[in-house]
Amino acid sequence: MRYASAPVSMHRLQLEPGFTLDDAVAQVDHLAALGVTHLYLSPVLQATTGSKHGYDVIDHGRIAEGLGGGPAFDRLVSAARAAGLGVVVDVVPNHMTTPTPLSLNRPLWSVLREGRQSAYASWFDVDWDAQGGRILMPVLGAPLDEVLAAGEITLAEHAGEPVVRYYDHVFPLAVGPDHGMPLGELLEAQHYRLASWTTGDSELNYRRFFDVTSLIAVRVEDPAVFDATHALLVGRIRAGEIDGLRIDHPDGLADPEGYLERLAEATGDTWVVVEKILEGDEPLPHTWRSAGTTGYDALLRIGALFVDPAGAAPLDDLSAELLGERQDLDAIVTESKRWVVQVMLATEVNRLMRLVARARPDLDRAAAREVLEAMLVGMDRYRVYVRPGHPRLGTETEPLEVAAHEGAGARYEALDRACVEGLVDLALGKGDVADSEARDEFVVRFQQTCGPAMAKAVEDTAFYRYVRLVGLNEVGGDPRRVGLATQDFHRFAGDLLGAWPQSMTTLSTHDTKRAEDVRARLFVLAERPEAWAGWVRTARDLAAPVRTAELDVLTEYFLWQTVVGAWPISEERLQGYALKAIRESKLYTRWTEPNEAYEDAVAQFVSGVVSTPDVVAHIESWLESTRVETRANVLGQKLVQLTMPGVPDVYQGTDLIDLSLVDPDNRRLVDYAERRARLARLDGGAAPADLSDEKLLVTTAALRTRRERPQCFTGEDATYVPLAATSEHVVAYGRGTSEGVDVVTVVTRLAGRLADAGGFGDATVELPQGPWCDVVSARTFAGGPTRIADVVGARDPDGQAAKGRGGLPVALLVRVRHDA
Repeated sequence: MRYASAPVSMHRLQLEPGFTLDDAVAQVDHLAALGVTHLYLSPVLQATTGSKHGYDVIDHGRIAEGLGGGPAFDRLVSAARAAGLGVVVDVVPNHMTTPTPLSLNRPLWSVLREGRQSAYASWFDVDWDAQGGRILMPVLGAPLDEVLAAGEITLAEHAGEPVVRYYDHVFPLAVGPDHGMPLGELLEAQHYRLASWTTGDSELNYRRFFDVTSLIAVRVEDPAVFDATHALLVGRIRAGEIDGLRIDHPDGLADPEGYLERLAEATGDTWVVVEKILEGDEPLPHTWRSAGTTGYDALLRIGALFVDPAGAAPLDDLSAELLGERQDLDAIVTESKRWVVQVMLATEVNRLMRLVARARPDLDRAAAREVLEAMLVGMDRYRVYVRPGHPRLGTETEPLEVAAHEGAGARYEALDRACVEGLVDLALGKGDVADSEARDEFVVRFQQTCGPAMAKAVEDTAFYRYVRLVGLNEVGGDPRRVGLATQDFHRFAGDLLGAWPQSMTTLSTHDTKRAEDVRARLFVLAERPEAWAGWVRTARDLAAPVRTAELDVLTEYFLWQTVVGAWPISEERLQGYALKAIRESKLYTRWTEPNEAYEDAVAQFVSGVVSTPDVVAHIESWLESTRVETRANVLGQKLVQLTMPGVPDVYQGTDLIDLSLVDPDNRRLVDYAERRARLARLDGGAAPADLSDEKLLVTTAALRTRRERPQCFTGEDATYVPLAATSEHVVAYGRGTSEGVDVVTVVTRLAGRLADAGGFGDATVELPQGPWCDVVSARTFAGGPTRIADVVGARDPDGQAAKGRGGLPVALLVRVRHDA
């Protein structure tokens, strides 16, 4: 369906104490001038005091005080409306955070104090029986008896009631037990059990967000819980203050489809997109009442347009030369998933096994666990969509049956056949069972566990180990696929328009591993693999004095790619990123078991790279030698994202060149004063001074064109028309309505190979009959077969060298109407 409240375009704002709702108010006029139609806000509900992201919610009934509270939100809405802008808000339905002295989660506080008798006991996804009617709180730095002996736990008072305090943690005391009894006995009498943090991955009895023990899952499948946690946002939607929602992590929910149905009914079908990671060609379930995804599927295809598939083999050869072996991504993923499932998610597997024991007590426990782990390891997507009590879609059986085979590998034939058939049937909600409630719960929890297994093993482990071309190692990405043919992109875009015309598109988010322009630089490696190989060999020679024996080649090569992608970068930023990367890879050090000697070796290398003049000069020589390719990639992918089917989001800061890395680096404060000054200068007629200016020029031209001609992009009869070209180095398509094409996008791709071939020559693109005007350069074209070099080359149609705004590797043409 089409959503009346859908944005035409958005600009994401990361709210935090350093950039509040009132700070956003101050930028409304600038964002309106940029051309967006909607502000897109990170979570606004009350989160942990000082939260830098807002996903650690503690109170669904308040706008975050640290962001300015309800009055500041009202001021932002008023300012946005006055500027003609709408408001979209990020929603976190899956989880809340555990309490600290400054940030009490009142519902959870009640449950910790009163246990199952609390009015909020149904809010949280707790397996009470697993801990004898108590909630495990794994927050201690050592076993409880050691912590007690050290006197680290004390009784105190907080907010007028007695509490247990352990450093930054506070817990309530139950009513009834004598608070004067020995502390150890008093703790035994509570509705929670304090334990060492090391027990979290094996004994935790509440569902959490991935492996983050401080984020406890909320049961929004309960209508009463849904109503209580969504009342504020739903009320503001009904009041006309919020126009759309982004749903965080829907795969964590017990019933994503049911949640979206309830949300649509509550909001009157407001525009909603879901943070759904689709693997490969996996479709979004057509039964979901949403406008589509948050755009990782589009990000994958857009970027692939600018990656040369011919670079795959030589880049493979280079990584094999450096590492001494040829990497196999499938094997890396399987190894990573097996570790995640058996170690990091052991507590989730334990909970599933308790359900297996209830539903199928006839199955051998050890054999069943081996099959269950194999299914989780072998799943090739974030979840299937089986709803207990509802007909199956018919698409779930194959991935579940294949999963056991893929996950077990060579051991598949040795698996207990009864367990394989029994566990697959159980996950599908079919077959005879001893306990139907346990079966239905298994169906749900198995799906909820697939997502964390994928995310933690693939995005947060394997993608830090696989180094052929790290720019492809992205959320929702598939590094096995190098490049995308133009016709395949056109097919994807056409399908998106047909099935999800108001889905979101993006190039950068708060979760992407690298900002769009870092990836644009790295894509060049596939166009210049031989030059890159020579550059890397020289770089390694230059860096020999700062390399110690402890530094492994894989990490070094990963960092060289990072450096050329993000340069110039401060040592502080690169050190922070390198530490996160090596701990995420889990090869030589981990967050839970740091290897100080290894981490020191990496830190020494990073420091040497950024401070050694010869190395710095070598880095800058690469960037200079690849300016043409980088420019084409930066501007090309931006224009494609802003004009293809869907609702584009411009993540904060990405209207200029953004060389951010993974969070928290990509959540740094944005210099809006610089952006205002640049935009004012360009709007005054000045020529772009650098690539950031060119990117801003292209971005604002596309956004303003969308705003002026929304019917061509998100209207009921919006069209997408691929345009024929006689060169593989151009992507061209038209946007319009049933009455004809009104906007044409033309971008250069694989500019390095194009330069090697001597340019476009007399190659043409078939423009619809015009006349047309390029809104970036103001050049005009008649239509029909048109020399590509005249449209996106360095010369004007009259043969004169392009000056000012001409000569860009992209063009955005709009039909000139004589009655305008």
